[in-house]
Amino acid sequence: MNKEKAKKVALLGMFCALAMAISFLESLIPPLIPVPGVKPGFSNIVTMFCLSSLGFPYALAVTFFKATFALLTRGVTAFFMSLCGGILSLTVMAVLFKISEKYLGYMGIGVLSAVSHNIGQLCVACVILGKTILSISPILLFGGIICGLITGTVFRYTVPVLNKLTKNLPDYSGNKGSINKC
Repeated sequence: MNKEKAKKVALLGMFCALAMAISFLESLIPPLIPVPGVKPGFSNIVTMFCLSSLGFPYALAVTFFKATFALLTRGVTAFFMSLCGGILSLTVMAVLFKISEKYLGYMGIGVLSAVSHNIGQLCVACVILGKTILSISPILLFGGIICGLITGTVFRYTVPVLNKLTKNLPDYSGNKGSINKC
């Protein structure tokens, strides 16, 4: 394994560990809205930074590790809901970072990726239950907006710190330099 690949793998390991630790700590916070699955999603900050610093395949790996953590701590249903919501959210996030980061800002990206995460989870719930459960979709939409605003805001204020901490690391994402300030 060459030196650059080893650095990427080490960074990926740190991002996965951090995302799982944040996910665990977040599970200790009482729900903002008493609906299963509505939580701030602070571990998505790690996914967003991983996407912008290492690129999509590595952020996808973090998403998979977060889903595996859900499998180990909350069961199979949580795994599929986390995985499907996470992949949809990551895909939306990646597209938005590419085409409209400067127009939406981190809060807009946070909101749209959180709402898409909830849509992915809702689709899994419909498959598992065998019926449409659109009655909770307004609650999930509202929760996604609020949680996305929180996540986007926290990401906005942590990006300068993360960029400072990682300024000596090579840019693996294909982006030019640090993440843009929105």
